[in-house]
Parts: sequence; structure tokens; C-alpha cells
Amino acid sequence: MSQEKVSYRDAGVDIDAGNDFVEAIKADVQSTFDENVIGGIGSFAGAYALPGGYREPVLLSATDGVGTKLKLAIESGKLDTVGIDLVAMCVNDLICNFGTPMFFLDYYATGRLVPDEARAVVAGIAEGCRRSECALIGGETAEMPGMYGEKDFDLAGFAVGIAEREEMDRVSLVRPGQILLALPSSGVHSNGFSLVRKLLFEKLGMKMEEEFDGSTLIDTLLTPTRIYVKEFKANKDRIVALAHITGGGIVENLPRVLPEGVRAVVAREKIRILPIFELMGRYVEEEEMFRTFNMGVGMIWVVDPENVDRVLESTDAYVIGELVSGEKGVTLA
Repeated sequence: MSQEKVSYRDAGVDIDAGNDFVEAIKADVQSTFDENVIGGIGSFAGAYALPGGYREPVLLSATDGVGTKLKLAIESGKLDTVGIDLVAMCVNDLICNFGTPMFFLDYYATGRLVPDEARAVVAGIAEGCRRSECALIGGETAEMPGMYGEKDFDLAGFAVGIAEREEMDRVSLVRPGQILLALPSSGVHSNGFSLVRKLLFEKLGMKMEEEFDGSTLIDTLLTPTRIYVKEFKANKDRIVALAHITGGGIVENLPRVLPEGVRAVVAREKIRILPIFELMGRYVEEEEMFRTFNMGVGMIWVVDPENVDRVLESTDAYVIGELVSGEKGVTLA
């Protein structure tokens, strides 16, 4: 009895589509390369030469994803910004340890590879790398029918940076009398989207394309996470410590840079809360809002008083509080 032959394509994996995708992203990927990248794409591993000028160089690594913000991107078909989010969530963590991002890797897993859609995602990753001045030197694209729905995909990112060993311990430099500066967020960034979707679309029945704050609701929600690498590099000598405000908000992330005996006092009325948080705050307890979202503050810098004016002149930062003696933690005054 004759049996029909079965191909990989029959199983749901299209090797030709994967090859077409790799060719399509080459220009975007190469646009992120700097003088330390060795070779191109297509090898088994990415190669990057360590920059010189460091006395005791330390490699730093960070990994993250985009969370359920991806669900909104998939449902809306707007796929060109979540790649920026992916890079941002990694490199914004690196700089909190005084690391300079060097290179980035991505992992893209999907139920069915659609080259144009995947290219839009990777173009966003490349844009995030350009904004953070790091090179996209490798990645993995996995087509896994049966593991993911046909239209579903997931992202993971991996950033590697370099720091001077003696500059990494920022907590030991933090003390009472120093000033807290807020760098504005660009929006919800990439945390709390399970609550966002539950409230706005399920409870309130809002529509993606309805007008909100001069744009559409979906464009507001998919505004990519702001990347703070360039501001950090320009003000590195004036910054005592940095806290990336992600899941957990100000109250849980700022204490990560505080030593015992130092308390952060944040003036609630000085926080420039974004309209999207004002909307959600009508239906969510204030404490829950501040423990879930950035509330308009994407990063907080600890700065000595004598350096505050210089930082304010060179960035869009603004003063939101100070450090005092007391139990380690945050007071929203």
C-alpha cells in the first residue's frame, strides 16, 4: 500500500518563508552595527569585540519580554512598536547598574511565520537598538504550530552591556539630602497590560480606534517604552543612582537603589500623571495604580543638589522629591 509523503510544510513550518524573512531583515539589522561587530548575520553566533578604555570591565546582562501588551499589538495588527518595547525593557535596566549597552539578541516565536509581520516586529527591535546605541547581532525565529495559535507570537530580548567595576555599586553613594528627579515616561510602557485590557476593553467596553487624548486609544496604549540610554550617557557624571520604574511602580522600584536608613519622600502632587492613568484611576484604587503603573515617571535619578540644575537643563527631568533619614522605603507625601 502506497503512503503519501509528508513534508515540514505539511506540519505547519515553512522553511522558505523563514529564509525570505532572514533576507528581508538584513538591512534593518545591519543598520544597528557599530565598529565592534565582527562579521554579519547568518553565522551560528554573533561576535562583538569588547570596547577598550576600561580598567576592570564587567559584563552586564538583562533579559525581558513585552508581556500582554503583545496581545493588543496582535489584535490591532500594529506590530511596528513592540520591538522597541522589547529593547527598552532590557537596556533601561542595564543603565541602572551603570552599564553601557553593547549588543542585543532577540527570540521571536510564532504559530505561523508571516514574513511581512515578522519583519515589522524586527524593524521595531532594530529601531530600539538604534535609539539605545547597541547592535542587534543575533536572534532566533521559531515557527511552532500547535504551541502557539496561528496569529500569536511571543518575544524575548537579551541585552549585554559593559561597566567599570568600581562604578557599579551605586547604593553606597546614596545618602540623605540628595534630590530625586523624574524622567517622564512615554505612556504605559510595558507593565500592567493585563489590568489595562481588563478595565478598558472588558469592563468599560472601550474600542481600540476611539479617540483619546488627541490620538486613538490603541495608539496611546501601544506607544513604545521610552529608552533613556542617551540621557544617561550625557549625564553619567552627574547621576548618583538610577531606578527604572516598571512593574511595582515607584514604591517598589525606587527602594532598590536605597541603602538602609535612607527614605525617599516623593511629592505626589509634583508627579506629572499622564491622561491614560487619570482615566484608569477613576476605576482603580490609587494605591493599586501606584503599585502597578509608572504613572508618568519612567525613570528616577538620584542627584546631588549641586548637579540638579545641569541635569534639568540638559533633559526633560523634573524634581519630584528628596532623600531623608529614615526607614528604607518610599513615602508618597
